[in-house]
Amino acid sequence: MTTHRDRTPQPQPDPDADPGADPGAAGAPGTSACAPAPPSLTGSPFESDTFTSATFVNVGRGPALALTVVWAVTRAGMLLLLLRDSLGVGGVGREVYVLYQLWYRQFAQGTFPVDDVTWQYPPGAGLVIMSPGVLPWLTYFQAFVALTLLADAAVALALARADSDRVTHGAWVWVAGLPLLLHIPLARYDVQVTALAVLGLLAVTSRRAAGHLIGGALAGLGALVKVWPVLTLIGTPRGRTTRDAWIAAATTVAALLAILALCFSNSLGFLRQQGSRGIQIESLGGTVLSLARAADLWPGTVQFRYGAYEYVGPYVSSVGRLALLLTALAFVWLLIWRLRARTWTEATPLDAAFAAVLLFTVTSRVISPQYMIWLLGLAAVCLTSRRTVMRPVALLILPAAALSSLAYPVLYDEVVAGTWQGVTVMAVRNTLLLAAALLAARRLWTATATKA
Repeated sequence: MTTHRDRTPQPQPDPDADPGADPGAAGAPGTSACAPAPPSLTGSPFESDTFTSATFVNVGRGPALALTVVWAVTRAGMLLLLLRDSLGVGGVGREVYVLYQLWYRQFAQGTFPVDDVTWQYPPGAGLVIMSPGVLPWLTYFQAFVALTLLADAAVALALARADSDRVTHGAWVWVAGLPLLLHIPLARYDVQVTALAVLGLLAVTSRRAAGHLIGGALAGLGALVKVWPVLTLIGTPRGRTTRDAWIAAATTVAALLAILALCFSNSLGFLRQQGSRGIQIESLGGTVLSLARAADLWPGTVQFRYGAYEYVGPYVSSVGRLALLLTALAFVWLLIWRLRARTWTEATPLDAAFAAVLLFTVTSRVISPQYMIWLLGLAAVCLTSRRTVMRPVALLILPAAALSSLAYPVLYDEVVAGTWQGVTVMAVRNTLLLAAALLAARRLWTATATKA
């Protein structure tokens, strides 16, 4: 019996097609002497056509099994480090089984932490702190780590699906890059926040209107958890996409704020603690002070305040005000870029989010090691698009992440004491972050706001 499918003529090779596009097409390598010349390698590797496939781990097509195996092995190693928790100064997990669990008990009583200087997070963070309650058969610590691993796996899966035909850059940067932070990601809730940002970006850059609404809602939820995910909407295309995403974000924020205010007391108490923060020793301003201190040019000291080690002494308040000024200038620059941008590609929202978070990170008074989780996630989501301009920036983030875990917990005593070893590690890490921020801003502007 002859079916309609049987009668359908088979597509014929196009004689005008690119001879190097398909190994099975006419003129493929081995069947024609006119194959295209390889791309030039005489320029910068960042500009080379081979950069996307030669710089990062590339295991060919369909490496889902390899990605899964690497994820399982590296996460098992991270979990082992957390269970031992003796590397360097140790105590990385104390944040969860002491501080988070203390807050969890307070939430169970219907109130946000009152007069607790370590509570410096938006009210949505309470949802993450309370989330281990959904696994009552586990201890709080076990449930928190399990949910963190689940969020980690969700990010890896989303990145793999976003580049399903060639699972390389994005998914691999996340899967292989997160272990550079050792076991820190499993003992902080920044993986969950990054998951909201990554999933939101992937949704808002989809072609469906529903995706724009979902992406905006996830960005709004992330902003209520740790503020910075709202920056993922800075690069949405003008018109309906931006309007839908921002309306969804604002609606989500308003609705959740109302619910949390009705269900808990003191939901906005974090603002009082956040405004009193000083200059953390790991920040860019802290590096300047540590270098001056190591050279006997500044007489300040280190104190444990507001849940972190901060510098205390002359000029600290001036450095803090300068950091706030630089943050404001970064915001103004982003607004100017938004107004001047003329060229929009599928990668622009991803690149803009990465650049924005980098700028706000380096100008912050606090740059904790877990901030690198955000940057790794945003670098990874950028690399799911072949049109991204952030490949060299992503390269800078990887060694910066490794240096962050070297500073804490491995050499944290040296960093706190301000020895040359500790100061050098922090100076190199922060120099990489500063270079990454400036490079990201330059490449974003050149790719979108510069006239052809």
